[in-house]
Amino acid sequence: MANSQRPSMADVAALAGVSAQTVSRVVNASPRVDPETRHRVEAALARSGYRVHRAARALRTGRTGIIGAVVSTLATVGNSLMLQSVVDEASVRGYSVVIARIGTDGPAEAFERLREQGVDGAIVVNEASALLRDVALPDELRLVVVDSPPDPRYAGIETAHADGSAAATRHLLELGHRTIAHIAGPDSSYAAAERERGWRETLTAAGCAPGPLVRAQWTSASGFEAGGSLMDVGTATAVVVANDQMALGVLRAATERGIRVPERLSVVGFDDVDDAANYSPALTTVHQPFDELGRRAVAAVLGDAEPGSREVVAAPLVVRASTGAIIARA
Repeated sequence: MANSQRPSMADVAALAGVSAQTVSRVVNASPRVDPETRHRVEAALARSGYRVHRAARALRTGRTGIIGAVVSTLATVGNSLMLQSVVDEASVRGYSVVIARIGTDGPAEAFERLREQGVDGAIVVNEASALLRDVALPDELRLVVVDSPPDPRYAGIETAHADGSAAATRHLLELGHRTIAHIAGPDSSYAAAERERGWRETLTAAGCAPGPLVRAQWTSASGFEAGGSLMDVGTATAVVVANDQMALGVLRAATERGIRVPERLSVVGFDDVDDAANYSPALTTVHQPFDELGRRAVAAVLGDAEPGSREVVAAPLVVRASTGAIIARA
């Protein structure tokens, strides 16, 4: 803004080309705004530096301006990126985020901590979703869960994990590969299971036997170990890896064994983290749109999304230098 005064709703409305009433609806998470207009207003809010007066909004709407985020760990890149996108989107809307980590006492304690802080709803992030199975959930707390099987108790948001993995596998098949391995994530992970399903079903449909498969733990160190075991067997000419961190470990394992990528081994990751384009070689990967996932999760928890409703966000393949056609082994 040109002046030094705190921007008003009218300023934001002029910037977005909408009415002040429309800005108010977006700020207060009203469902009566179409997605394109909401996105334009949110961009104007961010550009203007507009900040919601939380106390006034609480009196007007009965909301505290606080969202809960339930996590099991922030040690994995996917969880951290997802949480960052939730915090960013909440900030644009004038909301704060309180983090509750699920500890040894299970989800109930995390939900109780959020209830004590009067959150307006909670978003369960990625790997924490597995801990909700067969657990009683608080009826009075609006929940949106990221990456979970369909459940009538809460609204769900997820990446099209199986479709993204299927696209990666088809890409390798089109390059002439027929023995395509998979390095999967932990067996407790819904996202890992879906990525494995996309790989397996695509190979089966093409008349190729799926495998070999090695399970790892989302880290580059576990990817290095899993990739090394696959290369020591030596049957696969390509590998679909369930995340970019593990793919980085695979690239290191290949380098240490003198196996050139992609001439002798093609490697595909999943997530498209910022560093993926700077791996050596640059990593072909499936783009997981964390910013869009965060936007939709926050919109769902503030917009009173119906329990049992579900949104799926597309995950396109990004082709770079780590995949190529088979070259005769030397």
